[in-house]
Amino acid sequence: MNMKIWNALLLTFTLCSTVAAVAAPAAQFTNSIGIEFVLIQAGSFMMGSPPNAEERNETPPHRVTISKAFYLGKYEVTQEQWMAVMGNNPSRCKGPDHPVDSVSWSDAQEFIRRLNVKEGHNRYRLPTEAEWEYAARAGTTTAYSFGDDSGALSGYAWYFGSSDSTSHPVGQKQPNAWGLHDVHGNVFELTQDWFGGKYYADSPETDPKGPSSGAGRVARGGSWSYNAESARSAYREFIMPDSRGGDVGFRLAISLE
Repeated sequence: MNMKIWNALLLTFTLCSTVAAVAAPAAQFTNSIGIEFVLIQAGSFMMGSPPNAEERNETPPHRVTISKAFYLGKYEVTQEQWMAVMGNNPSRCKGPDHPVDSVSWSDAQEFIRRLNVKEGHNRYRLPTEAEWEYAARAGTTTAYSFGDDSGALSGYAWYFGSSDSTSHPVGQKQPNAWGLHDVHGNVFELTQDWFGGKYYADSPETDPKGPSSGAGRVARGGSWSYNAESARSAYREFIMPDSRGGDVGFRLAISLE
């Protein structure tokens, strides 16, 4: 092959590889107000609980595919981060590094709207219920991201048996395999979806987004005031959109597109 042609092809390959490398999303990054995010790659998992498991509207278990990668907060949104956007702190369990609590689903939407305006895009959002469970499980099919033994939960979660009846600063417990802290316990985490008791039976396989209406919005992960059963990866709770609980907060997601 002519050396000039070979060099031109080599340069083209190098440039294309460089562009691809630049375009590839980082595994982690921190935004303008200090929220740390972890890249969650696309994939499939079994959502819900098997029929013989203790459950609350978590059956039938079904395969779900998350077709697009997304970012998810490494921690629950803290009170300091909330104040940086909203200018107030409604939380019952005070502490700048504690998760913000006593915020409603509607409040979380306003936080997201303002943060999107602040950073000049429209990609911040709450995760869907399916995205939340996919990320919380981190490739597992067990009751918790670390296995089935609730006796080990105190190493991963602030729940009724370990919390001393209050939330705690984020990130003090062990993370799951994908580097996410407090997916079990601390505060319930609001998701984008409406709650549907029979939704699992009709859920689409790819990128489900919940029913068009429901009894309330889905919250996941359990909290400092709930027992070990509620901290399971599949546990679902519903919360009215304007209800504000002292053990309810949220974790941010970011769409890549």
